[in-house]
Amino acid sequence: MPINKEPYRRGRHAVHAVKYHFVWCPKRRASVLKGMVANRLQEVLQEVAEEHGWQINSLAIRPDHACLFVQADTRHAPYQVIHRFKGTSAHILRDEFDHLHRLPSLWTRSYFVSTTGKVSESVVEQYIEDQS
Repeated sequence: MPINKEPYRRGRHAVHAVKYHFVWCPKRRASVLKGMVANRLQEVLQEVAEEHGWQINSLAIRPDHACLFVQADTRHAPYQVIHRFKGTSAHILRDEFDHLHRLPSLWTRSYFVSTTGKVSESVVEQYIEDQS
């Protein structure tokens, strides 16, 4: 998986480094993300990222959860980013793997998200204080 070495991305009207760390789980924390399912999930997540112009910086798929570090853009809120990843992957994986139908849905509604950037909070606070 390619690693994004460029810290900032450029759009028509913005320069940004919007990065999200997401963690989400299958329904009932079922250990279903292994073998061919895990491999296909990785492919689907990469396809979703490419479709939207997002960069996956790192990805870890464990049997009972997925961790994703992705650089998105300023046009998409975090809930929109995770909705695309979870929604598309659930649809495709449940179509391709019959045993996933034993779960009422593939993913829980819940997820964890944290933002990261190139500078720390203290650097931003200091920069703002220096402006006055």
